[in-house]
Amino acid sequence: MVNYNNDEELNAIFHALADSTRREMIHMLSQKESTVSELAVPFDMSLAAVSKHIKVLERANLVERSVKGRVHSCRLNAGSLEKITAWLNMYERFWSKRFDVLEEELLKAKKKEH
Repeated sequence: MVNYNNDEELNAIFHALADSTRREMIHMLSQKESTVSELAVPFDMSLAAVSKHIKVLERANLVERSVKGRVHSCRLNAGSLEKITAWLNMYERFWSKRFDVLEEELLKAKKKEH
């Protein structure tokens, strides 16, 4: 069961994922750990701007950053994505039930026609 008492955490995650640049960074990090410079490549923005996006992802606990010398590496924290998945699954079950009820009603209506 998902703990919905931590609205701040869910809000931070949804806020972070609301931006297409950050969603693309998450996608890139799902493929492999990357440096900040590697994450910056597909975007037409400064390293400082990329770093600001990464900080938003870090605050949402979606990304973890490690520093070795001057190289900042980022990796995906899948645990936070699991929280979102669990939250969304609750609504998937809701809609699945609703579609099942709709299907039953349509089948009843079809039987009445014949």
